[in-house]
Parts: sequence; C-alpha cells; structure tokens
Amino acid sequence: MSDPSEADPIAIALFSEILMAEQMMRARLSKALPKGMELSHFTVLNFLANQSSEKSPAQLARVLHLTKGAMTNTLTKLENYGHIHVRPDWDDARRKRVAISDAGLLARLDAIRAVRPVFDKVMNEVGHEKVRAALPFLRDLRSALD
Repeated sequence: MSDPSEADPIAIALFSEILMAEQMMRARLSKALPKGMELSHFTVLNFLANQSSEKSPAQLARVLHLTKGAMTNTLTKLENYGHIHVRPDWDDARRKRVAISDAGLLARLDAIRAVRPVFDKVMNEVGHEKVRAALPFLRDLRSALD
C-alpha cells in the first residue's frame, strides 16, 4: 500500500514533463515572435481572431487564465499598437468590449509566420500522428485543471 503522504510518481512525472515543455515552448516562441510582440499579445490576438463577437476584458482574463491586471496591461499595449479596438459596452457603460482590428489580424499573421519554424520543427520531430493522438488527453487534462 502506498504512503498517502507521497504523490503518485506517474503524476509527478507527468506534471514535470508538462512544466518543462511549457517553459521551453514559451522561451522558443517568445524568441521567435516579431520584435515588440510578447507571447501574451499573440495569445490575445490569436484568441480574438477566432471569435465571432467582441469580448469583455473580464471574459478574456477568465478564458486565458490571467489576472484582470495582467489583462488590462496587455490590452492597453495592444490598443496602443492599434491591434485591438476597445469600446464602451452600450448596455453597461462601466464595462468595455474588445475586438481585434485589421492591424491586429495582420500582426497575428506576421507572428504565425515567425513562429511557424518552431511549430514545424516540433511537428516533424514528434510526428503529426503522435500530436493528434495526444490532443484529446491534453484537452481532458486542461478540463480537469479548470
């Protein structure tokens, strides 16, 4: 029988691998992104580019697992670059609505072009089938952590 004070070694190995992979991916992507673009900027632009409607800063913070302060900082920078439009919510003047701009769509495309070699290298080394097979597990893991 296992000691209840000890964590499952498989769980430790899983989380260790994921954390190391995440750190390495962040470092490689950050280095590859166009000058001046941060990974948080790319994440927000990528999310907004795939949405059919505007989002509130609070919705973005919740979905992207950021603090409201971190989201406000990121949105301020993106707005200063002209990559997003921020407007008052017509139903509640205390709230704001955020949408990606045409310049933001172009910046996202530039970023995707810049990070594509990182993606291609990983996909070629790991293989599309292994990645495709891993996606359901990773989604389940994300859901369990949410």
